[in-house]
Amino acid sequence: MGDANAGSGSGWPELLWDVWKDTATTLHMCTQIVGKTRLALTPKQNHWWNVPLYVSARGLTTSAMPWRGDVLEVEFDFRTHVLELRMGRGGVRWVELRPRSVAEFYAEYRAALASLGVEVKIWPMPVEVAAPVPFDLDTANASYDRAAVERFHHVLMRVDAVLKRFSTGFQGKISPVHFFWGSFDFCVTRFSGRVAGGPPKADRMQQEAYSHEVISAGWWPGNGGYGKAAFYCYAAPVPEGMAGKAVRPGAWDAALGEFILKYDEVRSAESPEDAVMGFLESTYAAGADAAGWDRKALERPIATAPCG
Repeated sequence: MGDANAGSGSGWPELLWDVWKDTATTLHMCTQIVGKTRLALTPKQNHWWNVPLYVSARGLTTSAMPWRGDVLEVEFDFRTHVLELRMGRGGVRWVELRPRSVAEFYAEYRAALASLGVEVKIWPMPVEVAAPVPFDLDTANASYDRAAVERFHHVLMRVDAVLKRFSTGFQGKISPVHFFWGSFDFCVTRFSGRVAGGPPKADRMQQEAYSHEVISAGWWPGNGGYGKAAFYCYAAPVPEGMAGKAVRPGAWDAALGEFILKYDEVRSAESPEDAVMGFLESTYAAGADAAGWDRKALERPIATAPCG
């Protein structure tokens, strides 16, 4: 099983959802716990840009969050497998990342915050998942495969670099490249500048996220019922004719209502980075053309990739 998830000559490691889904599900809940800390401590930004996590050299981080004249940063270190909580003025606490229940992790994390003098109100109910169980009662999810988590981080670093380069080709309003702990996916979102009003009968989260026309692209590890790691691109609202546009590589998935490029196809490509860039550029163009975006005003040349 370990060999099946080993790295490849492309440098993009294999990440089989069926092999590590239990670990991914547990890790998802842990990122939600930490992410809700960021939600509580940071002022609200448009489209919830104050709540995601960011890829770091060691894992995923909240970045610095203000706390009573100091700052708190919480980082998942997927190299030494600890969650590190550090204050700007020197206080540090660690929570070990290992096989144990979400409930146990949650209790130790809350204790670590308290020992640093940080008071955070966290709603203990997971979001954007089927059949959510409160963090403090979740004893079923208790997996942690170190090797799988390290592969996950390796992929995140690769995807982070490509999404950031792709972002250089847009001079309109654009999100940071960020990891949403609710949906457990990694993305960047472009905006036309036109108000959209959000999807019909949406909850408060979606109304804010989709208040303006967007084309969003990113990567998920296989969660949400899809069962395979994949890159995606969607538009909200979906413009008429977008589904019929040709993209390369990848294809429209009618069930999901978005373009999909399977991660395994990227790994087997002669140049995985070029394959992902081709997908990102062609799917964006498909959505922007179908929606009638002013591409001349919004775009600029994509920056040359740095050496290495």
